[in-house]
Amino acid sequence: MTENSTSSEGSEGGGSSDHKTRVTILVALGANLLIAAAKAVGGLIASSPALLSEAAHSVADSINEVFLLAALRRSRRPADRQHPFGYGKERYFWSLLAAVGIFVLGAGFSFYQGIEALTAPSAGESTSGYVAGLIVLFVALLAEGTSLVRALWQVRKQPGKGLGKDPALRTVVAEDSTAVVGVLVAMTGMVLHMVTHQVAYEAAASLTIGLLLVYVAYRLGSDARAQLIGEAVDVELDDGIREFLAAQPEIDRLVSLLTMRLGMESTLVAARIDLMPGLDSERVELVSERIKRDIRKTWPEADQVFLDVTEAPTDEHADGELLPEEAELPPLERPASPTGRSVRSAADGTP
Repeated sequence: MTENSTSSEGSEGGGSSDHKTRVTILVALGANLLIAAAKAVGGLIASSPALLSEAAHSVADSINEVFLLAALRRSRRPADRQHPFGYGKERYFWSLLAAVGIFVLGAGFSFYQGIEALTAPSAGESTSGYVAGLIVLFVALLAEGTSLVRALWQVRKQPGKGLGKDPALRTVVAEDSTAVVGVLVAMTGMVLHMVTHQVAYEAAASLTIGLLLVYVAYRLGSDARAQLIGEAVDVELDDGIREFLAAQPEIDRLVSLLTMRLGMESTLVAARIDLMPGLDSERVELVSERIKRDIRKTWPEADQVFLDVTEAPTDEHADGELLPEEAELPPLERPASPTGRSVRSAADGTP
């Protein structure tokens, strides 16, 4: 079917973008592994809850980046009998797991460190230990900043896509941004602890890092959830397809249009249309194939296009959409084409 060939072309076109995203994730993973080790050593030497919280944060980010690498690989698997629309939504599943990892590992340990520092504060922290910890955090700030710049650079290279389309890239940017803010918060808490000798400042820094990670995890998890449930395309694409269908001379009116993101370069488009009267079955088939082909050519991500020819009533809402019960009408009863296919089969691509 034409859907399969178009999907393959979309997959090949997305390979370059995936390669860049993979490089961005690997850069972030390498930085986080080194930073996590340095933070853990520095935190143990300085007995700093804020520094240990940041170490847990980096460990969580490293695990999440392994999830994202798995998402890139698994989401590119070709469609099969059990998954006829492909595996594009794998990205959203692994991004959801990454959000859970941020919440459980990062935020959970940060809260633990903050509460422990408040309930059982340690005494006699050495200034030299805290100075070493601050040096570690400064190096971590440089590394996290470099990774963030790399991720933002890739975002700028994707005009019109931004952060909303690629969940893996969005997660990396969110993690790196949170890491930079977290390092600054930890440094502030440690400096105030050194100056005032009050552990409450550092405990507050740990709790603040935990709250920040909870917020980031919630936002990432909410976005992944919306994509897994089945989210429609953006308004610009939806309006563009509507305008295109309305401009076709053979279409009397667009009854309904349903869209859903199936992955990074895959979108389901299902339109119910009322054709002009007087078209025979062969003409309907040719018109349907041309419309589907033109939609895929204009919007390559719309690789799964289905048209349903129906006889629409005249009663409408003010916005032009049919009532749900009105939309469920039987298809036009037209003679079968010489090939043996009915009018409705010719429109929706079924055998």
